[in-house]
Amino acid sequence: MSQTTTATAAPVRDHLPQLHAPRNEGMPLDLDWVRGVQANTSAIERRAATLPGRRTVKKEYQAAWLARAVTLIDLTTLAGDDTEGRVRRLCAKARQPVRAELLDRLGLPHITTGAVCVYHEMVPAAVEALEGSGIPVAAVSTGFPAGLSPYHLRVREIEESVRAGAAEIDIVISRRHVLTGNWQALYDEMAEFRAACGPAHVKAILATGELGTLRNVARASLVCMMAGADFIKTSTGKEAVNATLPVSLTMIRAIRAYEAATGVKVGYKPAGGISKAKDALVYLSLMKEELGDPWLRPELFRFGASSLLGDIERQLEHFATGAYSASWRHPMA
Repeated sequence: MSQTTTATAAPVRDHLPQLHAPRNEGMPLDLDWVRGVQANTSAIERRAATLPGRRTVKKEYQAAWLARAVTLIDLTTLAGDDTEGRVRRLCAKARQPVRAELLDRLGLPHITTGAVCVYHEMVPAAVEALEGSGIPVAAVSTGFPAGLSPYHLRVREIEESVRAGAAEIDIVISRRHVLTGNWQALYDEMAEFRAACGPAHVKAILATGELGTLRNVARASLVCMMAGADFIKTSTGKEAVNATLPVSLTMIRAIRAYEAATGVKVGYKPAGGISKAKDALVYLSLMKEELGDPWLRPELFRFGASSLLGDIERQLEHFATGAYSASWRHPMA
């Protein structure tokens, strides 16, 4: 990433991916391709370890990259004590994630987050609060986070969330299919989940911290894309290990291989553990180097995070004023 190429903030518009690029319709399961996939763990880890020090952006370029990162955030609340009031406050933050006067000082246009992500029960409140904003509501589904509820209920949950107004569905796969190498079962499950989503885009959560090896991560990524996943996503945020750079490198190279074979672009969403502005810059660098500029927009890239936004706000305020503000001045909800 050079300082001559900036990631300028996106203006307000409808973020729905299906309005900007053809959906991934999937393909027949190619078991020869899946079984032939390898992952050189030591090489992947070496490449990932060099990323934070190899690419940096400073001053106004950094501010522009961080503003772009804001537009890529799926602002999320997935707590047992969620209330409609909390969700509405989160939606207000999604509409105005950075103070207008601060954006004016930085010379940036009005921006919003990429989406708001909630449990099914909170979908109607989020849809109402975001009406007219162009910001989609994403619902976690299929027995999130474990994915172990009865299968027919998982499918029904997707359908109910779409009916309630969710434009994106984050599903969790059955990890046992990956761990036992039952790729046909994983493909069939993902295909049925995709069909149940109808017009809503589907993000397949692999729960990579529970898949054992990077080779399993690569194979599961391919199978989910073959079955029609519009995005592949690292984690639920509830596992002991969530998004990491080695896992991300493995998954986005699977995306690159899938595009080379089919011509179809699939999105990527790292989730869990990304809470600092500097981390967002590293992920943006990774996406630009490995996949290119199309994956620097919300149609193809999202951060699954909330605390990340608060740190980005603090960094933008420091750039504008020369002083860091207290974190309590940037509440999420």
